[in-house]
Amino acid sequence: MNKSTLLLILIGIAVILAACTAGSNQLRNTPDEDGDVAGFWSGIWHGLISPVTFILSLFTKSIYVFEVHNNGGWYTFGFLLGASMIFGGSGGGAASRRKKCK
Repeated sequence: MNKSTLLLILIGIAVILAACTAGSNQLRNTPDEDGDVAGFWSGIWHGLISPVTFILSLFTKSIYVFEVHNNGGWYTFGFLLGASMIFGGSGGGAASRRKKCK
């Protein structure tokens, strides 16, 4: 396989992956029915409980993993931070690798 064919395949894969990305959130910065907009701290909490929320969302139509009434980047950062806390982040892999080397 020559370089131009490989390049075309990689560009095709990139286009397909880009087509699968989520669209913009039309409800960002709009309050929910209680008048609240989820922020950083709500994002951390939602990230921490995301495994349980995901399982419940499979069986219930009123439960979602990600709050759509959020303030944007800070909520997303909090969510990713909370999810990385619950799933161990990158420190777990580094610690297990160190133990194997000794």
